[in-house]
Amino acid sequence: MTISFDEFQKVDIRVGRITHAEPFPEARKPAIKLWVDFGADIGVRKSSAQITAHYEPQALVGRQVLAVVNFPPRQIGPFMSEVLVLGAADDAGNISLVAPDHPVPLGARMH
Repeated sequence: MTISFDEFQKVDIRVGRITHAEPFPEARKPAIKLWVDFGADIGVRKSSAQITAHYEPQALVGRQVLAVVNFPPRQIGPFMSEVLVLGAADDAGNISLVAPDHPVPLGARMH
C-alpha cells in the first residue's frame, strides 16, 4: 500500500529529549516509562516503551528521540501514554530507539 505525501505529512514526528525514565513493572510486557521534553510548544509528554532489552532507565535520560506526537493518548495499565517513541526491531525483535545522529532543537519536525 502506498500513501501520498500529504497523508505522510499528517503524522507529526518530532524530536524530544528524555528527561526522566523509570521501570514499568505493571506493564504486561517489559517496558520503561519515559517523560520526553519536546520544547516550549509541545512540552513534556509521557510514553511507555518496550525497550528493556537494550536500555536501562537511568541511561536514557538526556537522549534525543523521535516520537509521533499527534496520536490520541493511550491507557497502558495505570499509565497514560501520550506519544509513540519510535524504534526499529533487531533480528531478535528487540527495539532500538530511532534518534537524530546530531543534536537538533527540541520539537524539530522530521522531514
